[in-house]
Amino acid sequence: MLRSKDVAEMLDISISTIRYYEKIGIIPPIKRDTNGYRIYTNSTLNWIYLMKSLRNAGLSIESLLEFSRLSQVEGPERKKQKQVLENQLNEIDEKIAEMQGVRNLLSYKIESYDEHLAKFQSGELTSETAEKLWQVKF
Repeated sequence: MLRSKDVAEMLDISISTIRYYEKIGIIPPIKRDTNGYRIYTNSTLNWIYLMKSLRNAGLSIESLLEFSRLSQVEGPERKKQKQVLENQLNEIDEKIAEMQGVRNLLSYKIESYDEHLAKFQSGELTSETAEKLWQVKF
């Protein structure tokens, strides 16, 4: 049987965060044994891992609560849960694209650093004749 400490280490999340998520309803209530110790099922572990991952991806506590609430409703409203995931995926894709652009810029600056420095030192390039990075497509 997994203890809270084991789960925290396995999922790289603090015990206090697990307790907090349970307390406010981000994860379903965790069943307990006769001594009051939490019983972690695969479903419980999946919830903790998913909520941790979504939180790390930028979902607000309010969005996590809504996602969890939607898991407990029946009918067409339940499909809104999928929309929460799709919205977050789109947001992550946008961030990845932005970060890829920044990565390309940094790579370019590293590759051309020595050449640009030499041109500035020789006077071939000045602050007025320097390239316009904002216009370069990376």
